[in-house]
Amino acid sequence: MAFEKVTVSPMFDSDPTSGPASGPARPHARTTVAPIVPAASRRAIPDDARVSRWVAADGWSLRRFDWPAPNPRGRFLFQAGRGDSFEKYLETIAHLRSVGWSVTSLDWRGQGGSGRLSPDPYVGHVDDFATYDADLAGFWQQWRGEGDSGIPTAILGHSMGGLMVMRALTAGTIDPAAAILVAPMLGLRSPLGARLSGRIARYMARRAPIRAAWRQNERPGPVASRQRLLTHDADRYHDERWWHEAQPDLQLGPPSWTWLSEAFAGSAALACDPRVETIATPVLMLLADADKLVDPHAAVRIVERLRDARLVRFGPESAHEILRESDAVRDRALAALDAFLDDTVPRR
Repeated sequence: MAFEKVTVSPMFDSDPTSGPASGPARPHARTTVAPIVPAASRRAIPDDARVSRWVAADGWSLRRFDWPAPNPRGRFLFQAGRGDSFEKYLETIAHLRSVGWSVTSLDWRGQGGSGRLSPDPYVGHVDDFATYDADLAGFWQQWRGEGDSGIPTAILGHSMGGLMVMRALTAGTIDPAAAILVAPMLGLRSPLGARLSGRIARYMARRAPIRAAWRQNERPGPVASRQRLLTHDADRYHDERWWHEAQPDLQLGPPSWTWLSEAFAGSAALACDPRVETIATPVLMLLADADKLVDPHAAVRIVERLRDARLVRFGPESAHEILRESDAVRDRALAALDAFLDDTVPRR
């Protein structure tokens, strides 16, 4: 296993009492600095981007976003998390394009602009995560065929998107040259522990499959706590609210009991899947040790099993949405991402 832990800087080390990194730290002199993107660009779809539809094999219509780059170095698929839409990550997508990537994003089925799977459009529901698997595999196959076969591809998955990317890599249904997992949902945080919480979710899913698992937000708790769960950057947090006011149909609330049961079951299954050790794709994982939504320890256990992986950990300065965090966190995350892609997918 070629595993590196990358500490972003001494002041951002997630645990100053921990031992030495597993492998040499990468010198910061080689990384790039994230270009400055005007805040206004976070609240507008670029004129030269296009929004269209992709129809899955079963006839379901999903929304896709494409922003081609001139003379691209490669093609990049950006897959966000539960409840997200591509609008939420326009700033990061703009960065990727600025360094030469043609970027595509597909709203997951049942959220964003890809319809709903529950009678209550505010509840995030899916009967089986295998539906997400099939959508990603089918879209990847078509998307790969749309471009120049000689152009490399890369994929990024945030949160739930990170779990689905890992499942696809494990199953061999996607074949990127590089993969980035940002705060991946490879385990869920729960005060009761994942095993007991998973059993409760499974029990409730049998009795109330499409009922919301809680009233609102990403986890039980007051509305005011939501920003603290996601980001320390108030302006970026309010970008999402701005988009929801501009396009109310993008908004999604809590998950259903079935979704929650599938999330616990899916992460548990991946944790003991021996195929993880066979993944040859280079993987970069960005984790927030203070994440209150996903379990970073579960993610570390996965990354330690990968053949070619790099790990960047942030401490209390970062909440769940690392790429929507304050500039100090976000810029360092993007620098690590850029350096990883420069190493694994060199410019032609």
